[in-house]
Amino acid sequence: MEKARPLWDNPLQFVFACISYAVGLGNVWRFPYLCQMYGGGGFLIPYIIMLIVEGMPLLYLELAVGQRMRKGSIGAWKIISPYLCGVGVASVVVSFFLSMYYNVINAWAFWYLFHSFQDPLPWAICPLNSNRTGYEEECEKTSSTQYFWYRQTLNISPSLETSGTVQWEQALCLTLAWLVVYLCILRGTASTGKVVYVTASLPYCVLLIYLIRGLTLHGAVNGLIYMFTPKLEQLLNPKTWISAATQIFFSLGLGFGSLIAYASYNDPSNNCERHAIIVSLINSTTSIFASIVTFSIYGFKATFNYESCINKVILLLMNTFDLEEGSLTADNLSEMKDYLMATHPQEYAQLSPHLKNCSLEAELDTAVQGTGLAFIVYSEAIKNMEVSQLYSVLYFAMLLMLGIGSMLGNTAAILTPLTDSKAITSRFSKEVISGFVCFVNCIIGLIFTMEAGNYWFDIFNDYAATLSLLLIVLVETIAVCYIYGLRRFEKDLHTMIGCKLNWYWKAMWAFASPLLIISLFIFYLTDYILTGTLQYQAWDGTQGQLVTRDYPSYALAVIGLLVASSTMCIPLGALLTFIRKRLKRERVSTVA
Repeated sequence: MEKARPLWDNPLQFVFACISYAVGLGNVWRFPYLCQMYGGGGFLIPYIIMLIVEGMPLLYLELAVGQRMRKGSIGAWKIISPYLCGVGVASVVVSFFLSMYYNVINAWAFWYLFHSFQDPLPWAICPLNSNRTGYEEECEKTSSTQYFWYRQTLNISPSLETSGTVQWEQALCLTLAWLVVYLCILRGTASTGKVVYVTASLPYCVLLIYLIRGLTLHGAVNGLIYMFTPKLEQLLNPKTWISAATQIFFSLGLGFGSLIAYASYNDPSNNCERHAIIVSLINSTTSIFASIVTFSIYGFKATFNYESCINKVILLLMNTFDLEEGSLTADNLSEMKDYLMATHPQEYAQLSPHLKNCSLEAELDTAVQGTGLAFIVYSEAIKNMEVSQLYSVLYFAMLLMLGIGSMLGNTAAILTPLTDSKAITSRFSKEVISGFVCFVNCIIGLIFTMEAGNYWFDIFNDYAATLSLLLIVLVETIAVCYIYGLRRFEKDLHTMIGCKLNWYWKAMWAFASPLLIISLFIFYLTDYILTGTLQYQAWDGTQGQLVTRDYPSYALAVIGLLVASSTMCIPLGALLTFIRKRLKRERVSTVA
């Protein structure tokens, strides 16, 4: 039943491949945001519990299925039951959606990396207007980093309805990103296995450099105190636990089929139990490590903005009231404001609207995730560092390694089921199949390089995978425990790795993990229903800020199709298998 297939050179290469795939951008830009939103250090309590109840068991399940069945996601679940062929198809569809938009992040990283060699950095200052008499009006209303992101990188339209044209610079960067991915997967595990050593290890080197630099920045300690101060009252908030479970679920890449594809290239005797524990712990440790780096940068940025605000207020008061230099400082600012208000009430009242209320806590409370954290907050902090070009190159090179590592897993989830098919491989070589998949994704991905492309990116990022992956992994767990049979699977594992299945794994697979996934599924389904009209954040260049708009009807239709196209694969696959078997029985009975 087993098909001869190429193997990883050694177990370490497989571990590096899993780490390269699982440790991605979500560890750097989503976990710190969740810590910020849900209790700082207190968020680690539900996070570690969810790692034990959900993360490690489900990761082990997928690795064991791939290693035992020796197939990609479609073939593996078809072996377990022909009625489950739709589960593998759903995983491939979700991975295809993810590949369509995820590589755009790598295109943006290339764009920023290329601009990192300029002195000064192009997002460090606002550009001059056409008359060269001042700065661009839009940039003056916002900040230089936001202007570079929204106007010079995305050239974003004011709404989703205004599609605009393809931005050729971003299109070229996207083409380059797909070319790099193609070269990395060209020869299957032979080429991917070498690349993952770089994509898995380089980000840690950069994070370590940033940690050393971050801890020496002025104000870094403010960010770290903010992170590690637990807000235990958040443990009573259900969204804290939901967010912890969701972060574990998606950061490990469960349900995409990538882990099954990678494990299918393992030696059958590989200890996938040990590797599941190692990868889970490294992934979670990386999230915490990246958060320490991020919050040290947060602290520096917040302190810098706070002190800049204080200095502007001091300068304004000194110029207005003709105060002696040195008489007004940050330490006595509050007392001097009260004194000036009492002695010069009319002048102070006129000046009051122009005096900002500077607060370090408010700066630290500013929660940003996703592209806003990666391309705005970090770039704003980098521009204020010494040797900013060096740290910019290191940071965006790290983003590229994280993004490419995840893309290798995403494409493996698509290519492995295709190359498992004799009907396809008998007609086309693996190089042609890989090239075709990359080319199709690149062409479709041009949608995200249009002026309204970032809005479509958000749609795919928010709705293409969440419900689908929860349903896929729920069916996977039920299939192994109650269709294939937990005892039968236990015997398979004993044959493969030579040791009995621990009671912990059986309890998690049979009861705890399915119940948790069902709870998550109900929460997200209820949340979507109760939300009412779906909305998105659009950039208003005239105000220099984001504004909330309702999604147009055709965007809602696309959202519905994204969710339905993957989730419906599971019941449709079972229905088609039933019809096919029914017709086959009828033909046999007719012949008899």
